[in-house]
Amino acid sequence: MSLKTGIVGCGKVGDFHAKAYSQLGSSAFAAVCDADIDRARAFAERYHVRAYADVAEMIQTEGLDVVSICTPHPAHCGPAVTAAENGCNVLIEKPLASSLEDCDRIIAAGERHHVTIGTMVQRRFYRPCMRIHEAIQAGKIGRPILGMVTMLGWRDRAYYNSDGWRGTWQGEGGGVLVNQAPHQLDLLLWYMGEVEQVYGVWKNFNHPYIEVEDTALAVVKFKSGAVGNIVVSNSQNPALYGKVHIFGENGAGVGVQTDGGAMFIAGMSAIAEPPCNDLWTVPGEADLLEGWKQADCDFFNRVDSMYYYHREQIADFLRAVETHTRPLVDARDGRRTVELFTAIYRSTRTNEVIRFPLT
Repeated sequence: MSLKTGIVGCGKVGDFHAKAYSQLGSSAFAAVCDADIDRARAFAERYHVRAYADVAEMIQTEGLDVVSICTPHPAHCGPAVTAAENGCNVLIEKPLASSLEDCDRIIAAGERHHVTIGTMVQRRFYRPCMRIHEAIQAGKIGRPILGMVTMLGWRDRAYYNSDGWRGTWQGEGGGVLVNQAPHQLDLLLWYMGEVEQVYGVWKNFNHPYIEVEDTALAVVKFKSGAVGNIVVSNSQNPALYGKVHIFGENGAGVGVQTDGGAMFIAGMSAIAEPPCNDLWTVPGEADLLEGWKQADCDFFNRVDSMYYYHREQIADFLRAVETHTRPLVDARDGRRTVELFTAIYRSTRTNEVIRFPLT
């Protein structure tokens, strides 16, 4: 039996969810909702579904089981809570929200109304990213002791002009930490575990026409005793890469280049380079790296990479709803990423080490 599905927010990323919901056998895509009813109607016409301007009305009228929230980040909380209050499971585009307060409201609503809530970070489903997690779980590098995120990208003025909410504290909730880095931050936390404290700094170096940061750095201490380093920036033209590297106590290292060249922008550009493991010194497996790179590249080029990984995570979420199990990425995972970038903002403001958990 298919779950009845819908979308809130008919902007660029909404198309990714709509295509997945249209293609998956476990989904009966029924409706979309947007505060701009004309935009909702135009979107709905493309997918042969019904359009609404009110979230509760859409869920109640259509009897929806699952909705995706694809609105700008600061506008995730309202429709997510409304969906939960109407008994609907919710999958929210990254980040879960732009504030911890909104994250906690979303999580509390999900628990109160016994619905599943997930966060969209589809790069977890990249084969090279999965391979790292499997290696860590299997103990191939011993206990992870050092984690590194390096994301050196570029965003030009046309990007920030493409939507009125971009590059503003009110409309976006932050800059590179909130919009581009959550994928890599999520991977770091997935691999390294819970954070104990953070010292961070953010700057705006070469985007004077936006309010928010284009560059951020942080030193992280994890509860396990491991340490980490974060360097993320939208100030390198042309864009270079996004990478996550993990080193273990046995001296072995594993890594992934999640993004190469110009960073992917939903609805505006394609993925420039296939993701690949760019580091693998696990004893007895180092000579497998080139074969993995070729196989992963071939697979990536065979699928519709613009949509495939969204579809994989959405399928995982629908499966979790059907079986009453935990999705690979739930709301608490999403909150951890928001807590991490919130700590970096607070540390910049106070010039102090920020201890976890944040309140």
